Formats: sequence, structure tokens, C-alpha cells
Amino acid sequence: MGYKDIGQQLCPPAIWQALRLLKNLFRRDSHITYSHLSGPEGQDIEVYWSPEMAEVLETWGLGNVWDEIQYLMVNCEGKVLDIACGTGKTMALLSKFAELDVYGCDISDFLISKALERGLRPDRLVTGDATEMSFDENYFDYAYSIGSLEHFTEDGLLKVLSECHRVTSKKSFHQVPVSRKDEDEGWMKTHQSFFNNSVGWWLDKYTSVYDTVYVLDSRWEDSISVGKWFVCVK
Repeated sequence: MGYKDIGQQLCPPAIWQALRLLKNLFRRDSHITYSHLSGPEGQDIEVYWSPEMAEVLETWGLGNVWDEIQYLMVNCEGKVLDIACGTGKTMALLSKFAELDVYGCDISDFLISKALERGLRPDRLVTGDATEMSFDENYFDYAYSIGSLEHFTEDGLLKVLSECHRVTSKKSFHQVPVSRKDEDEGWMKTHQSFFNNSVGWWLDKYTSVYDTVYVLDSRWEDSISVGKWFVCVK
């Protein structure tokens, strides 16, 4: 009997499934399929009701993006929106900053229920589509998204950015993977569908809504992508 067989016997099935999902998410170079760059048919959103995805969201940003968002927000004050907040892990990390009042929105009521289970305030969590937010104009001072916008269709991405511009009064911070080759590789399908395109492609999207956009390096990376932060100034 091999080590893998022993591990499968000792680990509960849910944990073993989560480990397989985590491997697939971070090794996106395997089993890639491509679609036409400008015309993905739709998002793969069913995964956001998966217990395995909820498990992955509890650990995936360790040592990179979760540190980075704290560095970006440490000197900020006011209301902040976490777009696609998932289980609320990032919101919980930012709760140490007394000057921040952090809200979260996510399309998945299942993930929002996980955020509630961790003790986040119900009046700070909203289930809804980020392309059509229910918040008033300039309700937030800041907003951020982490590893989310690449999973929207091109039309959906522009709608999210427009909504983000509408509901925030100062800056928004968006972390996405970009092509390691800095090429427009298009809409890919691994565990989820996503854009893996150049910095220039992403800048075109952000600057269609914001006049000022800064690009910062992220420590997140995998075999086909590197992470970038796009800081959008209103």
C-alpha cells in the first residue's frame, strides 16, 4: 500500500477533496482549454456553493495577498468594501484596524453563511451580484477585490469596475493574475474559467473607468501567471 492510499484512509473524504481542489487551483497549467479572447460564454459560479471551495478560501492567500492587502489598507480610514468576500477571511484580518469599517458582498449565500459563522456582523454582509450593487453612490471610501475579477466575463468585468467607481469615493485595490508571458492568452478553463492576459489588457479595462491607475507587483504566482495589484484612484 502506497503513501497516497494510506493518506486517503486516514483523512476524511472532505479534506481529501479540498486538497485536490487546492492542487488544481494552484496548478492551472494542467488541463487548460482556451476560448476566443473576447467572447467567453459565461462564468463558472457553481463552485462558489462548494464546501471544498470554502475550505480553500480559508488558506489560499497565506504569505502573499493577505499580507499585501493589510499593507495597502494600514493607513486608510473609513468604510471599505470587500468585493467577492467569500468566507470573510480577509475581512477578519482587516478587523485589527480600528479606523476601518469593513463590509463584504458575495454572490454566494453559502459563502456568506460561512462569513457569518466566523462571527462577522450580519449588517456588514450582503449577498448580491457585484455587477449590480445595492449601495448608494460614494457609500464607501475604499474597495478591494482579490483573485476575483479574472473570473468575470469581459462585459461583467467592466460592469463591476463601473459599480466600484460609483460606490467608492477614493481608491480601489484589485489583485488579479496576469500572463507570465505578458501575452493575451485569453479565457482559459481549468478548475474555473478565467482571463490570463497581459498587464496592458488589464490596464485598458481599468483606465476605461478610472483616470489614474497604478500597477504594483504581488507575491502571488503560479506556473502560468504572476500577481498584480491595480490601484485605481477616483
